[in-house]
Amino acid sequence: MISIIQEEFKKRFGEGATCYASPGRVNLIGDHTDYNLGFVLPGAIDKAIYVAIRPTEGPVSRLYSVDYKELLEIDMNGALPDKLWARFIYGVVQEMKKRGATVGAFECVFGGDVPLGAGLSSSAALESVFGYALNDLFGLGFSRADLARIGQMTEHNYVGVKCGIMDEFASLFGQKGKVIRLDCRSLEYELVSFEPVGCRVMLIDSMVKHSLASSEYNVRREQCEAGVAVVAKHVQGVESLRDVTMDMLDTYKSEMEPIVYRRCAYVIHENQRLLEGCEFLKKGDYKAFGQKMFGSHEGLSREYEVSCEELDFIEEIARETPGMLGARMMGGGFGGCVIHLVEEKVHDAYLEEVKSRFQARFGQTPRVIDVVIGDGARKLI
Repeated sequence: MISIIQEEFKKRFGEGATCYASPGRVNLIGDHTDYNLGFVLPGAIDKAIYVAIRPTEGPVSRLYSVDYKELLEIDMNGALPDKLWARFIYGVVQEMKKRGATVGAFECVFGGDVPLGAGLSSSAALESVFGYALNDLFGLGFSRADLARIGQMTEHNYVGVKCGIMDEFASLFGQKGKVIRLDCRSLEYELVSFEPVGCRVMLIDSMVKHSLASSEYNVRREQCEAGVAVVAKHVQGVESLRDVTMDMLDTYKSEMEPIVYRRCAYVIHENQRLLEGCEFLKKGDYKAFGQKMFGSHEGLSREYEVSCEELDFIEEIARETPGMLGARMMGGGFGGCVIHLVEEKVHDAYLEEVKSRFQARFGQTPRVIDVVIGDGARKLI
């Protein structure tokens, strides 16, 4: 992919480009906890968005998307672009300018091999690669944590998704063979070794697109905030679900809608599953960690209600398969992928089984994506 992007840059703009990469991510456990200021456990993967970029004179930046085969000329001091993909880049520049940076015009070609629509955060990879590249190219002095915030605020202010910070943080801070236990309130993080010998991380795509994800994502956030508001009336210092215990939630349950209680209970339970799971990883007990993954799926499906029939079907097959350590739906929900931690020796047989049964049930063959935990944003050449 990077050679394709380099050649495309030379053809359109000539020599002198610098190349950067920023990866997509998987999240082993801890979905919908980030915007509730809880914990997440993502890892960068070996699939990324790549950009070849060079400063240029004048007010207009020229952006070519290899994936969309589109060239746009944008004045970054002008109006919000119509094209969605351009809004991510425009938003990064605007957020940098809000923080006092002077970002010059540039020419670039970008593209990637992060599968679209699979919940691997291609949008965060796009924000992160441009944030990292522009920061380096123009000597802006932002830290990786700053760039993660810039990416998050790009989603909020220019795309309309009130996401947490996990995706951008993982794309920027990832390291090969490690996952990131991130505290989304303080942004303190710990790199936890993740090298399960004889196992593979694999995603099976439900082939269902996230048609409800953006709108329902914001609904779930509002429901969690409603639960926090109830507890905060009675308990001093409660600002987010991170501050709420199950005892508190149960005490004031009668003042909440049942659906609000379930949403909040999921988040509290998920944070606890994650912290316990990290301790299992530190002991090298991947089987016990996998059980926390199964528990996460059950919570996402029954309490948070962001799963779908296809995701539940895949997880059920995984749960009954010997050699499957753990599996759960991953991401915003209403489609996307189930992430698996599976022993190498049963990988192929499981794939045959799940493909066959999925085809018989839903009339199509699910996409399979094997991933390796890799490095975060970086300069290539």
